[in-house]
Formats: sequence, structure tokens, C-alpha cells
Amino acid sequence: MGLQLPHGRPHLVYGGAALKASITSVDVAGKRVLVREDLNVPMSGGHITDDTRVRAAAPTLQHLASRGAKVIVMSHLGRPKDREPELSLKPLAPDLSRRVGRDVLFAEDCVGEPATRAAAALQPGQVLLLENVRYHTEDEANDPGFARDLASLGDLFVNDAFAASHRAHASVVGVASYLPAYAGELMESELGALHTALDNPRRPMIAVVGGAKVSTKVGVLLNLLKKVDALLIGGAMANTFFKARGWATGAGLVEDTALDEARKVEAAGGGKLVLPVDLVCARRMEAGGPLRILPADKVGPQWMALDIGPQAVRDFASRLRGAGTVIWNGPVGVAEIPDFADGTKKIGEAVAASGGYTLVGGGDTIAAIEALGLAGRYSHVSTGGGATLEYLEGKELPGIAILKEA
Repeated sequence: MGLQLPHGRPHLVYGGAALKASITSVDVAGKRVLVREDLNVPMSGGHITDDTRVRAAAPTLQHLASRGAKVIVMSHLGRPKDREPELSLKPLAPDLSRRVGRDVLFAEDCVGEPATRAAAALQPGQVLLLENVRYHTEDEANDPGFARDLASLGDLFVNDAFAASHRAHASVVGVASYLPAYAGELMESELGALHTALDNPRRPMIAVVGGAKVSTKVGVLLNLLKKVDALLIGGAMANTFFKARGWATGAGLVEDTALDEARKVEAAGGGKLVLPVDLVCARRMEAGGPLRILPADKVGPQWMALDIGPQAVRDFASRLRGAGTVIWNGPVGVAEIPDFADGTKKIGEAVAASGGYTLVGGGDTIAAIEALGLAGRYSHVSTGGGATLEYLEGKELPGIAILKEA
């Protein structure tokens, strides 16, 4: 994961390129450490419904506080149009406190008098959570004045928000113009996992990519095809490949504007691209209706493909058996409906049982493995959605580019 340099202090590897400095190698005692986390969690009625991201953020905050830092945490939540009370970070403070194992104080704003007063009063080992940075439109605009105001609260900056690092926002990128910027422990583990899977993979290397759209993943598919030994495609995006071949896809979801992109990906595949040979089909995307297993090239009118079929499951599982490295992004069916979750569950089990290094990413994939009881069975589960996809596409993420080099 993180690379151990000769003096024994951990640093991380980024994409086989520059080494980035970790906050674990810096003396933080008595210093104000401004930490960007991604606490963009689902909420209902003022309560967190899934605290995966809070749990992921906690170790960095815990370790900084235990080393005597004055820890100041900033994050966004949702996409507020105004200061919407339901998108306040205040309800997160008790859960964060539980996870970090010490009181978490709260500032009613992320800049201005409430923030500066709260930051000035912090003692070593204390943790302060700032209000939602997106209450200020200047965050997404990467406004230099706003970035300077945020930076004035700290002596050092830590980016631990891998999931937000594809965004050039003031709280992710802008503050690094004013403070030395380091990687946090979650960032380190995310980049270490991506480095292990992509830059120096054990062979054979297999990728499983699902989800609905080819258009949002075409760059990922083309980049992965340069690296993998096989690329297994599931989910509704398979329909677009089928239609691009001239096959009947019935009433299934097809991205008609991406047929040329699908042909381009298949042409680049050179036999590495593997599509399902059979499909679980229904007339409606709902539980309890009649199901048919149909060959992938014979989905008749009024039927829609909603999962990969039993033969496709066997084909995919046999490819995954004995894999050295597996990257899995996206469920292979409509996994939130039990009638169409079998393919995702069985492929998830095959990925876990492959014996290789397994990297799983994407919000829908994480929701599926939690719901299907597969959690805890993979080498690394990424917190990043769009950031993971952009990394898999080979793009440089602005929130990583700004970190100090080791």
C-alpha cells in the first residue's frame, strides 16, 4: 500500500508517478490542521442513514488528535441552493464524535467570525467540525478569497477526501495555494489500492464493469482495455453493445446516442471484451412478475434485460477464478430489486473468492455488496464514485495533484 521510504516514515505512491507526502510524516503537535473530508452522507429526517464515509474519515482525525493536533474538519453535504437547514453538517457531529472517540465541536459557519473564533479556542487534541462549505457558492467556484479565508484557520492542510478530489473546489484545491498540503490516511489507502491494482497488477487482471451508461464510462473502458486480460460487461450498458451489434434488445434500456462509442470499445477490445451470453428478462422493472432467461441476441418485444443469466454467471465466474487482480465497478443487474440481484450477488461472491487483489468501487456497487451481505470480503472498497472512475480513466485528479511531493 503506502511505500516505506528508508527513514521509515510512510509516504504514498500516486499512479506510478510522483510520490506524495503523507501527514503521518509531519509533526502536528500544537498545530492547527485543516482537514478536507468527504462527509457527504445520505440523511433522512436529520439522521444519517449510511455512515460509511464517517467511518472512513475517522482514523485520520483520530490519529491527528491523538498526536496533539488541533483538528479542523471541513466537508460538503449535498448541493444546497441556499443555507438549507436539512443540509447542515451539525447532525453529523455526534456520529463523528462516536467514531473518533472524543468530543467534536461545531462551528456555525466555515469562514468568518464563527469559524475563526471556534478555531482560535481549540486546544491540542480537540476536533472542530465546520459548517457545510457549499453554503458558500465560492467553494465550487474555487474562489481565491474564499480559499484564503478557509486556509487562515489552519497551519497545515490535509486532503483526505479522495471522493471529492476530481473537483477543483476551494476546499479541495484552493487552500493548497496558501498552506502546505499533505495526504490523509484515507487518501493514502485509496491511492495505495489504485496503485496496487492498476500500476503493478498481479496477472491475470480482470475488470468487471456494470451500470447503465456506456457514455459515462467509455474513457474508463478504453483505458482498462489497455491494462486488463479480460473486461467483463454487465448491467444495462450491455444492451447498448448488443444493439451496436444489430441484436434485438426488446424494451431494455439502450443508450442510442452511444452506439458508435460501444462499437469503438468493442473494436479496441481485441477479444478481451466479454459480454453476457444470456439474460434474465421481465416485462417490467419490478418484483413478482414473470421472468424469462433469453439468449442475449434474442430479447423479443416487450421484454427487457434486467440481470445477467445463469450461463453468463458461470462464464464470468470461471474467468474470475484464480485471477491475480480484479477491479469491480457497477452491479451487473438491477441489484436493488431481489428478482434481479442474483447475478450481482454471484459475481460479487466470485470476485471475493478469486484469490486475487480485489478493488471494488462505485456507490451502487457498495450499496449492493452491503445489501447482499458481501461486505468485508474485498481487499479494498473505494469511497470514491466519480473520482475512482476518473482515476480508472487515467486522468489526473486536481485534489491529488496539489499535494506536496515526498
